[in-house]
Amino acid sequence: MVDTSVALSGIRLDNPVIPASGTFGYGAEFAELYDINCLGTFSFKGTTLSPRFGNPTPRIAETPGGMLNAVGLQNPGVEKVIAEELPRLREIFRKPVMANVSGFSIDEYVQTCALLDKEEQVGWLEVNISCPNVHGGGMAFGSSPEAAAEVTRAVKAATKKPVYMKLSPNVTDIAAVARACQDAGADGVSLINTLLAMRIDLKTKRPLLANGTGGLSGPAVFPVAVRMVYQVYEAVDIPIIGMGGVSSAEDVIEMMLAGAAAVEVGAANLVSPFVCRDIIRDLPEAMKKYGINSLTEIIGGAHHG
Repeated sequence: MVDTSVALSGIRLDNPVIPASGTFGYGAEFAELYDINCLGTFSFKGTTLSPRFGNPTPRIAETPGGMLNAVGLQNPGVEKVIAEELPRLREIFRKPVMANVSGFSIDEYVQTCALLDKEEQVGWLEVNISCPNVHGGGMAFGSSPEAAAEVTRAVKAATKKPVYMKLSPNVTDIAAVARACQDAGADGVSLINTLLAMRIDLKTKRPLLANGTGGLSGPAVFPVAVRMVYQVYEAVDIPIIGMGGVSSAEDVIEMMLAGAAAVEVGAANLVSPFVCRDIIRDLPEAMKKYGINSLTEIIGGAHHG
């Protein structure tokens, strides 16, 4: 009998599979399709202090090997999430959930995290300092070690729950940013967010997305994500949640060998809403195929061979 369980900051997960923020909403739509309690946990839709309509349309476009998005953190705001979404979530999901938080100033990050920190079902705070699709926030805080550390320290001072900083791949040295977050008190890091990208419509001769640029996700970014998780594992001693193009049980194992303690699945949810359920189903067989008895034992395994 193989053991698929892992732990993040002392909280046990039945398996390492976590739908990524922005691809799973607040769980309700997927709960109509299958029992989402099979998940390790999930990271709910990126939440900001105030409601956001998001960017103008078109804001999603397909591209070979993945997709571009510039949704722009559309969400109802933290007060409505707490008043309406979390009570509904308690009815369909019995496990601790990951609260994904974005902001446009350090004070916004602190206020939003402090409010969600009080919610019993929130197990972890995933602080997004890496969104490439908004101006004046998001990626601006994750673009330098100093800025990332400043957000980390401020959020940690205002919260008691584990804080995982979600990092941008659109930097020269992601390991340096991860080290700065660890030194500032982060309990873990999540990586990678989407890669800044663009496509141009040949007929209109204009960018496909109204925002101009967007974030590239999907299988095309998987090798980049594996490389960055591998580098960050060698730079920090805190848990890593790996993500970026993951779409199979084999991808989960590869990401964990690179150093991830758990793995988020993003764009694949938009291709097949059952993908996380299917990855969890396929994991035990994939583990047997590669002689793995416990997933915890393979974390960072590629560094020790």
